Amino acid sequence: MAGFPVLADDAPAAAPSGTNTKVKIDNFTFNPAQLTVKVGTTVTWQNVDDIPHTVVSIAAKMRSKALDTNDSFSFTFKDTGEFSYFCSLHPHMVGNIVVTR
Repeated sequence: MAGFPVLADDAPAAAPSGTNTKVKIDNFTFNPAQLTVKVGTTVTWQNVDDIPHTVVSIAAKMRSKALDTNDSFSFTFKDTGEFSYFCSLHPHMVGNIVVTR
């Protein structure tokens, strides 16, 4: 597959195994909000919003500190599964990562 296909807003984006993938935090949203990655992928969330946000997932056992503007948080997914996450400061902000083999 050469490049990434253009996806509908509700379709998960895909990343190859062992890569680094970015999620932008802006305007009280995670973009992309839905993501599919392979085991071993490191996802980095970068806050480009002008207020702090966090990245929290109980199932993935990940929890960022409060991320100020331009701060980032990275997590490497080592297990398959579906991992929902949210901003603990703004619980309406949600995202989902599906990790496959």
